[in-house]
Amino acid sequence: MPELPEVETVRRGLLPALEGRRIERLELRRDGLRWPFPPDLAGRVAGARIVGIDRRAKVLLIHLDTGETLLAHLGMSGRMLLGREVLGTYVHGSGAGAPDSPHDHVVLHLEGGTRVTFNDARRFGMIDLWPTAALSGHRLLAGLGPEPLEEGFGGASLQRALAGRRTSIKAALLDAATVAGIGNIYACEALARAGIHPARPAGRIGRARLDRLAEAIRAVLHEAIAAGGSSLRDHRGADGEIGRFQHGFGVYGREGQPCRTCTTPIRRIVQAGRSTFFCPKCQR
Repeated sequence: MPELPEVETVRRGLLPALEGRRIERLELRRDGLRWPFPPDLAGRVAGARIVGIDRRAKVLLIHLDTGETLLAHLGMSGRMLLGREVLGTYVHGSGAGAPDSPHDHVVLHLEGGTRVTFNDARRFGMIDLWPTAALSGHRLLAGLGPEPLEEGFGGASLQRALAGRRTSIKAALLDAATVAGIGNIYACEALARAGIHPARPAGRIGRARLDRLAEAIRAVLHEAIAAGGSSLRDHRGADGEIGRFQHGFGVYGREGQPCRTCTTPIRRIVQAGRSTFFCPKCQR
């Protein structure tokens, strides 16, 4: 599933090509994805100009000059591919997501011939339209915790969010009310860098260790974004390229392989139905 770095990579790829452009038409090739599309979605965005593209947790926010915002969630296999039709060819995003792909469900046609295709083989993604001023009340955004890449996120904010909680620190990090959008891969990697066992009760971790954890979260996310995210199955950037961060995983997916610090074999446990990878010696 695309996590924060993958969605941020897509946002950065789309921004220079979309910001300031007018939407000529929105092509809907089905009635909905995970949920039905809002009524008259195509008609409501036709002619609107894109004034900015943001991200909140794992949700792309395409702001329009009409006072509404297109929300896009990639679900499990969604891709936002940027392309331009030039004399019948398709530049960028060739292959999966190319024209006439059966998994191209939404196509945004912009002035000048630029097009953005939402390709989603499993159809767990989502497209919605919401008043920009009321975005915090949308069901995907309501109750989200702080953004880990914004100023103000640190050990103090983690300590407040985790106070008194008996759940494991790994489960707490996957709770979007604690911190928005980290995801399973990056929670494993950040805990490994901070030397914290994933099963340790969240409310019993001291401030100094939480400072290290917050720093590790930010570092892991920044490095993953710089590498274009992680491509385990479906992730592609807006240009159709795969991410590269998976080549540098410290623990994730490395069960039985030696820890990069102490050579102890990496272990895997299951927490809340998700695989957790850690070093039993370095993480306490």
